[in-house]
Amino acid sequence: QVQLVESGGGLVQPGGSLRLSCVGSGIIFSFYNMGWYRQAPGSQRELVAKITRGGNTNYADYTDSVKGRFTISRDNAKNTVYLQMNGLKPEDTAVYYCNADHPLRGEVYWGQGTQVTVSS
Repeated sequence: QVQLVESGGGLVQPGGSLRLSCVGSGIIFSFYNMGWYRQAPGSQRELVAKITRGGNTNYADYTDSVKGRFTISRDNAKNTVYLQMNGLKPEDTAVYYCNADHPLRGEVYWGQGTQVTVSS
């Protein structure tokens, strides 16, 4: 059974930081590109950050609104992808979802999400 389990969300004041984690099981984690998405109330789900599966080459990309504030990373030995979130703003408030995407097989998996609330 494939599972992606997010953790690390919570309530934080503007300017604060959180680190989200996503642990995968039931897949060969290193074969998958990983991403973080978010969905705010009344909004569509949007891509926040993505990171390639590694090996000899890997890359990370971010949506413009989080560049310079968020960092995505992965530890394949731990089957985990992280999202370090610094300088949080109220508009970052959303449910954050972990995504795993096999670049060849077309297999896509989602976690159930973790709530991030940025408020004073």
